[in-house]
Amino acid sequence: MNDSLIKIKIITRWVQFGIVIFCTLLLAVACHRDGSLPINYQNTNAACRDVEHALGITCIPEKFERLVTLDEASLENAIALGIKPVGGIISNFSSYLQDRLTGIKNMGTSGEPNLESILVIKPDFILGLDFQQSIYSLTAKIAPTVLFNFEHSGKWKDIFTNTSVALGKKEVAQQVMAQYYRRLEEFKQKMGNDLSKLKISVVRVYTNNINLYLRDSFCGTVLQDAGLSRPESQNFTASQAAKLFGNPIQMSIGNELLEKADGDVIFIWTGENTPQATQTALKKLEQLKTNPLWQNLKAVQENKVYLVSDYWIGSGILAANAIIDDLFKYLISTH
Repeated sequence: MNDSLIKIKIITRWVQFGIVIFCTLLLAVACHRDGSLPINYQNTNAACRDVEHALGITCIPEKFERLVTLDEASLENAIALGIKPVGGIISNFSSYLQDRLTGIKNMGTSGEPNLESILVIKPDFILGLDFQQSIYSLTAKIAPTVLFNFEHSGKWKDIFTNTSVALGKKEVAQQVMAQYYRRLEEFKQKMGNDLSKLKISVVRVYTNNINLYLRDSFCGTVLQDAGLSRPESQNFTASQAAKLFGNPIQMSIGNELLEKADGDVIFIWTGENTPQATQTALKKLEQLKTNPLWQNLKAVQENKVYLVSDYWIGSGILAANAIIDDLFKYLISTH
């Protein structure tokens, strides 16, 4: 599909949704004039509580039943807190959640929620992150909408805490995080003296470039919590990385800088938004393996390069636990 057709499709979708919203509002006004209850949720008498978020304060129903999530992190966090949304964004990066997604309707693709589908599913609470603020005025007409601030994936714990407050599951969140830290303590004990010796490199192969994930990235924070060190080439904080590389969590390297990808252990993965792009990235990974500069890396020569899944670029507690699974799998048995 060419760019023109894509643009036409997007414009058509927005026009259709605009018509639906317009008709809904007209119906609400008509009902109000007739003395019946209007459709707009803000005029109902349901008990609610105020939740502060990136776009203001929204009164959330005390007993919501039909949650819709607008992004992968909100979907995952809701599931981890024991709440199954009726709809959410389910992407290719949600493969580790597959057994938990039964009964959840897909509301579109990452970064492009299908507003018509959300309207049809009749949610009573919509939850997401502030990169969806361009559609906030529309979703807020469908149901109470909360969008939390999202600086980068390394802030996943803050997002999880905020989500738990919005969902009325703060105590559950505390229990979930306590279990996360218990698992990490077990990992540290089993690693023993080897823990302080290892430098862990984290590499992602894209279709067109190779990136290193830095200290304050999502996976970087899990490695910090596990007591693992990073190579100096990847040991940048979010603020340092933003100034140096224009990105708080990752940096790109060319083949001439492959030595920056070295470490005692390398965790590497591919993963793109489409199966075709993922296949292209996998081919690039195979090409990388034949590069003499790659073959000269210490971790490569010692056969300590481990291919992992795309939950390493996650932003939720379930993905964090999946990373811990990999640490047990690849590090405990080899050190």
